Amino acid sequence: MSKIERETDFFEEDDLATNPAPRVPICLCLDTSGSMEGRRCEELRKGVERFYNSIKSDDVAVNSAEVCIVTFGGKAKCISEFKTLSQITELPAFDVAGETPLGEAVNLALDKLDARKEEYKDNGVDYFQPWLVIMTDGYATGLQSEFDRAVKRVEALVKERRLTVFPIGVGASADMEGLNKLSPKRQALKLRGLNFKEFFEWLSQSVCRVSQSVVGEKITLDVEAIKSWSEIDF
Repeated sequence: MSKIERETDFFEEDDLATNPAPRVPICLCLDTSGSMEGRRCEELRKGVERFYNSIKSDDVAVNSAEVCIVTFGGKAKCISEFKTLSQITELPAFDVAGETPLGEAVNLALDKLDARKEEYKDNGVDYFQPWLVIMTDGYATGLQSEFDRAVKRVEALVKERRLTVFPIGVGASADMEGLNKLSPKRQALKLRGLNFKEFFEWLSQSVCRVSQSVVGEKITLDVEAIKSWSEIDF
């Protein structure tokens, strides 16, 4: 596992009762199927590590941004539950194996976001609109019913302004048509080469911008910066 910068000696299991900062929940839904083995997975891991460290360098976002990681390689699983970056000391391992149950993974990610929002409400903690990042280099191989259910859930949440979603294809074999079904308001994006680190740097800057705003305030994305890591122009 990779060490994350700015560690401290003690981390509470959950700081909702002691940390009053409004939360920015981000779920990373990441493809770890067999086709991601090698350099793709290594660059993905480095990108997530940069994302963690960039958030940790921001005095506000470090206590506001909460990250959960769901992977899908053979099966969908949560490898890191929601925590603020001030609580995270190590990057979880990305085990590469199997096929690509994308629908099952998106549904698990949405379940995790729903559960976390309920915990915010139970503890009187404000939160910003959740973010869901989906990254895959292939086609969904899970149950069609699970993929269809995921599409409907994402569509409803985005329409009600209760979710911001970024589906991102990696490589020439990524199913951009399928990813577009998970992106009801904008075209799904395709990563330029293996620019994972550039994407996650953009994501960290966006999250920092959100964390320093007011809950409910509309945030404008940095479109020019998106062009630096995406092959699709706006």
